[in-house]
Amino acid sequence: MTTTTSAPALARIDGIPHLDPVPTFTPVAARSRGGLPQITLPSGHTAVHLTRYRDVHQVLTDTSFGRTETNVDGGPTFLPTIMPKELLLNLDAPDHARIRRFVTADYSVAGVEALRPVVRELLAAKLELLRGQERPDLYATVLDTLPAEINGRFLGIPDADIAYYRPLGHTVQVASHEDVPGLVEDFTALYVYLSELVAGARPRIEGGLIDRFVAGRDAAEPPLEDAELVGILLGSLLGADQNILSVASKVLYVLLCRPVLWERLAAEPAIAPKLVEELIRLIPLGNISAFPRLATRRVEVTDGVIEEGEVVYPDAFQANRDPEVFADPLTIDPDRAGPRHLQFGYGMHHCMGAALARMEIGELLTTLAREFPALALDADPAGLPWDSGVILRRPVSLPVRW
Repeated sequence: MTTTTSAPALARIDGIPHLDPVPTFTPVAARSRGGLPQITLPSGHTAVHLTRYRDVHQVLTDTSFGRTETNVDGGPTFLPTIMPKELLLNLDAPDHARIRRFVTADYSVAGVEALRPVVRELLAAKLELLRGQERPDLYATVLDTLPAEINGRFLGIPDADIAYYRPLGHTVQVASHEDVPGLVEDFTALYVYLSELVAGARPRIEGGLIDRFVAGRDAAEPPLEDAELVGILLGSLLGADQNILSVASKVLYVLLCRPVLWERLAAEPAIAPKLVEELIRLIPLGNISAFPRLATRRVEVTDGVIEEGEVVYPDAFQANRDPEVFADPLTIDPDRAGPRHLQFGYGMHHCMGAALARMEIGELLTTLAREFPALALDADPAGLPWDSGVILRRPVSLPVRW
């Protein structure tokens, strides 16, 4: 007798309420000098709009497309104000490589693996709280402060500080154009807070990354200044908290909106890492998917030419759904083979915290699927509240039952 095995059930991402953001740019009818599509950024600048995977990958890996010259007063940007120049995402070669080398080991796959027991311990405590709730909310009880607490253990920041710095980080990631003075005020307060941690003016937990970075700053050539250490920590404090929270909450939202995927995860927990990767490919972080670059030379791409001096928006969100690269791109297929997605960037500006995000969200899915194999959304997804901003976008309530 022949036994046949049916293919795993799949689901599509389109049709999930509120998941895809409304573009924050405006298409321009006229083509660029090199014959390419253009958009107008919120800053009023015109930018070449690249959406093909091949072209976006090319720009992200080509160091001649610079970030530094866009982070200036009056520069082309999605943000209402400039950011500290020491942030890794704003640095170009050779400064970027000098600082990246300093943090690479700690943020590598091996470096973040030491945090896995911490993730499991924090998750266990939060799931116990969830079980005891009359109206359990996965976001409020489990997700909301989890990334901040994990990152605090990593960096050496006391939990008692979370209530102070998190609202500041939220304001910075929303990056609202409607209250620029308020944004600048909160950004300044967050910067001062991190400066005080680096200088030892605020208590920190011994043995965390801040201790190690301060003690090892002379290993860089030249040694890292306080502002550079603050720049590293600013990226970590925002990315490993607000960004991971946004991605984790949307990953779970999608799985709860597509129960066939949750059922498969519960039956095959080993697929969690592949499922995380596939969902990260499809889910935008905030209302943008990359920051603009400035072309410092003439470059040919698929459908035309980028001229020297032109602003370029490499749209990773659209590139990750390129049907020429990802067959049936809106289907959520954890068994998908092919090139790596561009959600974490690529090349020089590849996200510093990618390994941390993968480990943390993978552990979250594995634990939840084991403990709650019948987990289901206990609300109409169209009616759930969302938080939305330039670099932040997520549902802020996930009522569940099991």
